[in-house]
Amino acid sequence: MCGGFILTAQNQKTNANNGFEQVTYTIQQQSLMGQNNALAKAEAEKTKKILVVITAYSSTVDQTDDTPFITANGSFVRDGIVANNMLPFGTKIKIPELYGDKEFVVADRMNSLKSGYYIDIWFPSYLEAKSFGVKKTYIEVSQS
Repeated sequence: MCGGFILTAQNQKTNANNGFEQVTYTIQQQSLMGQNNALAKAEAEKTKKILVVITAYSSTVDQTDDTPFITANGSFVRDGIVANNMLPFGTKIKIPELYGDKEFVVADRMNSLKSGYYIDIWFPSYLEAKSFGVKKTYIEVSQS
């Protein structure tokens, strides 16, 4: 027989940028069948939600440096790349309100004047980036 439970704990704090962090802990319990008994296994998954301002950029010299197709971590730009000054390179994030379950990867940095609460999404054209505009929403940062 399978049973389960979910435990959610939230931690909110205000910062100087008028944003806040919300940490959600989810514990899922699953039953595994052994030869003689059912064994219980618990897994913990931690997702960090952060309120951010999201903008967009494209591979133009006026929006980047003199190597507009190379990110700050040395990879080529591609769909799913984001720039951020707070999260380490390789961090995977989701932007559920805008993109559902699509995963983005931090591979670039923004101008040093931008705080860590800004995310810049790469677009293949200037017009797409400009059309995106500015949005304020939550990102989900995978902690696994």
